[in-house]
Amino acid sequence: MKILFLCTGNRCRSQMAEGFLKALDSSLTVCSAGTFPAKNVHPTAIEVMKERGIDISLNKPKNVSQYLDTSWDYVVTVCDKAKESCPFFLGGVKNRIHLGFDDPDAFGGTKTEILQEFRRVRDEIDMAVRTFYDTIIRR
Repeated sequence: MKILFLCTGNRCRSQMAEGFLKALDSSLTVCSAGTFPAKNVHPTAIEVMKERGIDISLNKPKNVSQYLDTSWDYVVTVCDKAKESCPFFLGGVKNRIHLGFDDPDAFGGTKTEILQEFRRVRDEIDMAVRTFYDTIIRR
């Protein structure tokens, strides 16, 4: 089964979702991409995922264009902007799902407050990915 998590920058949310699903089931083909990818994965996303024992430090943001000719069982958008600008996949998509999360990178505040926001969003993504896996993928 092939799953693509899609976000705007592929810097935080989609990277975390990819990491969680890969940790749940290594037999799946799981990728993430962005409609306008950033230059790197957000360092705080890397930090909060390490707290959960998942290393995304070697991940790189990718442009969704490299996946458009691929067939996917699921394309999961994790931000509203990606949902609105989701491109047409020439390879085909069997199922499209939207799981919207706040962008922790857009949150302002002290370093401690920003870290708390990343953890909050990480935990929401974790729960949503587990539910997606348990109710749709593993059934």
